[in-house]
Amino acid sequence: MAFVFDLPSIPATRIAGSDARFAVHRIYCIGRNYAEHAREMGAQAVSRDHPVFFMKPADAIVPEGGEIPYPSATRELHHEVEMVVALSGGGRDIAPARALDCVFGYGVGLDLTRRDLQAAMKAKGLPWDVAKGFDGSAPVSVLRAATEIGHPQHARLSLEVNGEVRQDADIADMIFAVPELIAELSKLFELKAGDLIFTGTPAGVGPLERGDTFRASLQGIAELAGRVT
Repeated sequence: MAFVFDLPSIPATRIAGSDARFAVHRIYCIGRNYAEHAREMGAQAVSRDHPVFFMKPADAIVPEGGEIPYPSATRELHHEVEMVVALSGGGRDIAPARALDCVFGYGVGLDLTRRDLQAAMKAKGLPWDVAKGFDGSAPVSVLRAATEIGHPQHARLSLEVNGEVRQDADIADMIFAVPELIAELSKLFELKAGDLIFTGTPAGVGPLERGDTFRASLQGIAELAGRVT
């Protein structure tokens, strides 16, 4: 089959202990999945009836961090550290009891956000894709397979900026656990192998400036380091 231009490279990240790569299909993200973060963003209460999802393009990933370009059109780039779930299977209307069967592995990532643009869009009642889906907005670590580490229910999730701890929580504090996230997403989309789920950020989000260094950690599972250029 002929195409009118060369096909772009497939977004992918490494797998620990393997020469294979994890090809990314879609990136799903959840907002307000830690109560303290929801409060710091102005939400008085978080409903378990209506989880908040949004998406980033697959090619927004920055595998293994490294140098992250400061995005255009913002003066307020914010960090949001998150556990990342990688799927090797999927489907529709997946029951929570079998949701973990779809999980390939886990990593850590940053949901980078143009906060000033997000605030402006929210104030006007408009979608805020421009605040979340820009180039390089999803740095993600090497993945660890669930066959190696199991399915973590407790792990310290933290972020240091210039050596100072900015965010620090346990994934057990998530309002929606991983099986629930997968089940809820599968009501809205047909999940597929290659999907990444950014599972929400704890409190402590804040600015990143040019020249800042960062180190994200999902304790015992994955690390991600880089610098804003």
